[in-house]
Amino acid sequence: MIEYRIVSAGELDRALFCSFNRRQVVVKCWRREEGEWVIRDDPFIDDWSEKDYEFLVSCLKNTESAGGLVLGGFCDGVLKGFASVEPELFGGENRYLDLSSIHVSEDMRGKGMGAALFAAAKDWARAHGGRKLYISAHSAVESQSFYQRMGCVEACEYNQKHVEAEPFDCQLECVL
Repeated sequence: MIEYRIVSAGELDRALFCSFNRRQVVVKCWRREEGEWVIRDDPFIDDWSEKDYEFLVSCLKNTESAGGLVLGGFCDGVLKGFASVEPELFGGENRYLDLSSIHVSEDMRGKGMGAALFAAAKDWARAHGGRKLYISAHSAVESQSFYQRMGCVEACEYNQKHVEAEPFDCQLECVL
């Protein structure tokens, strides 16, 4: 059985992610070249180290304590997906709220969990005054295909903090 619910501050620790597998085999990525988006071979395996998980937990705790959303997707009581939305509006008239993370464990991909988490993040953002969800998204072809299915397009306005932190990410938005 799959359950979606808010993850409380007390649950946010490394043990919560003990059955979560971030691994993604990437072969092709979107790249911006001379003002155009193209698909290029860029094979690598994206996976999180122990330090990455520790950083993730710290970030999610910050999101929760600031009043943002930390939502978990649990399969038989075990975390298999999560999304987070930051509470601060930015982008002037765009009124963006930042989807700071959305991930589904490798063993649960393709089963609708990502779409359910994304829809819930949109609902939360709309209820908290956002007009658009902002996503600094992994450029892998598969990841971008997911965001396109969710209705995302290239952002009208780029968040420079995200561009500098992840220069190969695609900057997207989704109207709420």
